[in-house]
Amino acid sequence: MSDETELVFAGFAAFLDPPKESAKAALAGLAADRVAVKIISGDNELVTQHVCGKLGLPVTGVLTGTEIQQLDDSALMVRVEQANLFCRVTPVQKNRVILALKRCGHVVGYLGDGINDAPSLHSADVGISVDSAVDVAKAAADMILLEQDLGVLHAGVLEGRRTFGNIMKYIMMGTSSNFGNMFSMAGASLFLPFLPMLPVQILLNNLLYDVSELPIPLDRVDDDYLSHPRHWDMNFIRNFMLIIGPVSSIFDFLTFYIMLAVFHAGEALFHTGWFIESMATQVLVIFIIRTRKNPFKSRPNPWLIACSLTVVAVAVLLPFTPAGAYLGFVAPPAFFFLILTAMLIAYLLAVELMKQWFFRHFAAEQSGGDIPPNTGHF
Repeated sequence: MSDETELVFAGFAAFLDPPKESAKAALAGLAADRVAVKIISGDNELVTQHVCGKLGLPVTGVLTGTEIQQLDDSALMVRVEQANLFCRVTPVQKNRVILALKRCGHVVGYLGDGINDAPSLHSADVGISVDSAVDVAKAAADMILLEQDLGVLHAGVLEGRRTFGNIMKYIMMGTSSNFGNMFSMAGASLFLPFLPMLPVQILLNNLLYDVSELPIPLDRVDDDYLSHPRHWDMNFIRNFMLIIGPVSSIFDFLTFYIMLAVFHAGEALFHTGWFIESMATQVLVIFIIRTRKNPFKSRPNPWLIACSLTVVAVAVLLPFTPAGAYLGFVAPPAFFFLILTAMLIAYLLAVELMKQWFFRHFAAEQSGGDIPPNTGHF
């Protein structure tokens, strides 16, 4: 005690660490896009609430480390849904909060930069750190932000949703188209005295089809799709395949009938007619499937338009070239293309009507009207 005598008060020393100016806009953007933000801090709850007020982040509930210590895992699962501010927590309690959110069915992202954040970074579905963090935190993280700006995180969320949306386009288009084609192939084999399409022609069909889909990762995604979190749903994909796939088969069988009854096609002309019809329908249908809106109100990427139309043009012109003759194709009559155009318009219209009916009746959980159970937390 003798050391603390005859002291002279000189003033207070304080640390000033204001929130970044960009943080408020980033948090507002995350909230608008249905990403729930929860703060887990070792600081005092009064200080943390003050910072949240500066950032415009509404506090829906506060849970302290002392309270967490008194809760079992089941009770904590209830409280983590209600609170969005966790203060004076230990590293172990941080990890308990992360695990409780995951048990509630949420996809959890955690942002931290200290040694004590390593367990939580490991436990989160997506561990995020910053370039200036300690080595232990960066090693535990799945992603490292090179810019200390939450706006980058928001942009990453939107890019992830855009990527997921384009992956879904590819899967929905591929499964429905392949299901319809295989059904058509099997059905035609029952009554045709020859193969519906030669093996080399099937391989060429698949090659051109895959080329037409190469620009899908560059495609635009509708804003209303990006504004909600999405999740993988095999039932959704299966139902779409079973609803849309048979529409393709119906028009394939109509093509078979026209080739045999109208053009009295032999083997080579039949192969040619179905090859052109198959390529045109399964490539151009991407402009219907790529959006839940009216396809004329949702602009596709120019590269997708150019690549798709080029592939269809190649399929149409190939029978008129020496390479087409080598592959077993023959030049179809001009009247065939008039019928093909009418069938193509009817097919795309039928798919659009079935698509709208499908999303009204079978895809309520994917429509974006409700937040799915795997809403992200950071």
